[in-house]
Amino acid sequence: MMAWRMLRRKDVHTGLVNLAFRLDHGGTKHFATGTLGRLPQFVHGNGLQGAANCTVFKQSTIRNFHAGVYMLAWHQKKEDVVGLKAPKREKRVRKETRSQPPVEAPYVAPKPKLTRSAPDKIVEIFDGMTLRDLSKRSGATINALQSILADLGERVESEFDSITIDLAELVGMELGVNIRRMHTGEGTVEPRPAVVTVMGHVDHGKTSLLDSLRQTSVAAKEAGGITQHIGAFVVEMQSGASLTFLDTPGHAAFSAMRARGAAVTDIVVLVVAADDGVMPQTLEAMSHAKVANVPIVVAINKCDKSGADPERVRIQLGSEGLLLEDMGGDVQVVEISALSKLGLDKLEEALLLQAEIMDLKARTDGPAQAFVVEARVDRGRGPLATTIVKSGTLVSGQYIVVGSEWGRIRSLRDTAGKVTESAKPAMPVEIEGLRGLPMAGDDVVVVDSEERARMLSQGRKKKQEKDRLRKIDENMTEEAEIGEETPERVEMPIIVKADVQGSVQAVTDALRSLNSPQVFVNVVHVGVGPISEHDIDLAQACRACIVGFNIRDPPSAITLGATQANIKILLHKVIYHLLEEMGRLIVEKAPGTAETQISGEAEVLNIFELKGRSKSKGPDIKIAGCRITDGRFSRTGTMRLLRSGDVVFEGPCSSLKREKQDADTLDKGTDCGLVIEDCDEYQVGDTIQCLEQVIRKPKFISTQSGAVRIEC
Repeated sequence: MMAWRMLRRKDVHTGLVNLAFRLDHGGTKHFATGTLGRLPQFVHGNGLQGAANCTVFKQSTIRNFHAGVYMLAWHQKKEDVVGLKAPKREKRVRKETRSQPPVEAPYVAPKPKLTRSAPDKIVEIFDGMTLRDLSKRSGATINALQSILADLGERVESEFDSITIDLAELVGMELGVNIRRMHTGEGTVEPRPAVVTVMGHVDHGKTSLLDSLRQTSVAAKEAGGITQHIGAFVVEMQSGASLTFLDTPGHAAFSAMRARGAAVTDIVVLVVAADDGVMPQTLEAMSHAKVANVPIVVAINKCDKSGADPERVRIQLGSEGLLLEDMGGDVQVVEISALSKLGLDKLEEALLLQAEIMDLKARTDGPAQAFVVEARVDRGRGPLATTIVKSGTLVSGQYIVVGSEWGRIRSLRDTAGKVTESAKPAMPVEIEGLRGLPMAGDDVVVVDSEERARMLSQGRKKKQEKDRLRKIDENMTEEAEIGEETPERVEMPIIVKADVQGSVQAVTDALRSLNSPQVFVNVVHVGVGPISEHDIDLAQACRACIVGFNIRDPPSAITLGATQANIKILLHKVIYHLLEEMGRLIVEKAPGTAETQISGEAEVLNIFELKGRSKSKGPDIKIAGCRITDGRFSRTGTMRLLRSGDVVFEGPCSSLKREKQDADTLDKGTDCGLVIEDCDEYQVGDTIQCLEQVIRKPKFISTQSGAVRIEC
């Protein structure tokens, strides 16, 4: 049993009263002392709380204080003892009184981060794909896809739920990837007519061949006798079968049109003139057909002309890698004459045989899938798109999305201009009712509602703008890297207006091909339709010239406004003339390059020396008596003194005289006196050359195939 006993005693030296404590514990006595000013502190038990001046006695710990009151106070100022200092009181903040009870906010999960894919990545989508499939193809997480769908107003709870192809495209555009629609072939499959594209070199008789097949005359209506845009026609053969023909331009500027024609066709008819042979656009048409994996039927035209040589054409085609039937290949060759209608029945048999071998079939029910061949703006009907249906049935009144434009089909017209309610596969129709003008080559997508059509259109426009800005940034970066090495170029802004969208693209590409190190052709605006006041205002703002291709003349008010604003308007209906005139304008605007050329040569016949001149006239000088043997001499030119072919001296001309008269220029055969500044090393028999700085302009070059370029 433990017991505390206190003993009192007085210290003789300090005069302080000390207290002595004695702890009796199990027969063992423990003592602790302290001053009267402070009571002893102790801890009883097995635990030990750390503090200064502690004495441990087996199972008990007693805190000892041996100092006086003043020493303890001084010690506290020097070093704070842990556990003895009272905590500071915090400042009380008055809480605001709330008139309403607190509202419990629901838990909001953090928004998942979107995984942005590479802009060049292509994701294939199809109708009915699950969210998991889209996640694997795009690389985005399931949560990110669900968040995007929630923003679009669609709720997909499970990753195995299917979504429509339109929703998949909207999600893909939000992720920043390129989308490729994969359409299903399920449904009622029926045979369809073949789509035949007529290709070949310019003026080889493609349109005349179609005229003979249709018993009409289109070539006579074409400007200059050459095709300026794609035409789609349905030709009823004598056997009762029908074929859809596409007539593509043969000029070099319309390469993109030929590529689109090869992409949508089933059979390519390669027209080659028997008197002209294989030409550059013939080879290009062959390459387009090979890339599209489309069979070729060769039609050797103009076989009734006197200089025709079909065998030479066969040899040329065989040397270019085209395996003809005559040489053991599978490419059919037919000799025809479009004007005299010779061999057209054989061409018809070859086309029908090729179509029968291919066994062409397409889905006729369900939403249609179509391809834009051409687009234009009509003054009374608005934007019009010529399309060919690939599969399904296109019905009037449906909501469609064409590229980045959308609309509701107001009417469908066939190639004869008659209104029809629906269009079957391989049938070319003209769509009316679009909100904007699409691009040639765009796909036509049928959607369920106006809201979905508007969402798809806005998403595609947004993605096109992002891609355009990204390309601009890349081009600016490349120009900044090479800007220090290349000289500055003169900018030539141009506004392009044409009758159809395909012609706009062709003219724009042809003008951009005229870029040179000296002149930068900047197409600031393109459009379909006649020249308007907006075009004049834009041209005046950026000092551009307006190029109109195959459009009607502008009104007199617009022409007068352009004349007052000093704006050039170039109107042409033939691509040759347009490119030639633009080439001349570019050459005139080019600053040219400064070059040094030899304008004349003279031989030193005698040397004259003037001595004893006054100080005001200067020191003694030597005059070279020369005879100009070639070219002409100019006083402003630089003179070069040659001796045995080596350059002795080169400097400016200080004096040029003929018979004591100063002369600015002297021609061949003239005797003259010549003084080169700071030069007195003439010898009889030396040669003096006159050097002049000239500005060399670039040259406009047009090849026989129609290709043009600017050569500096």
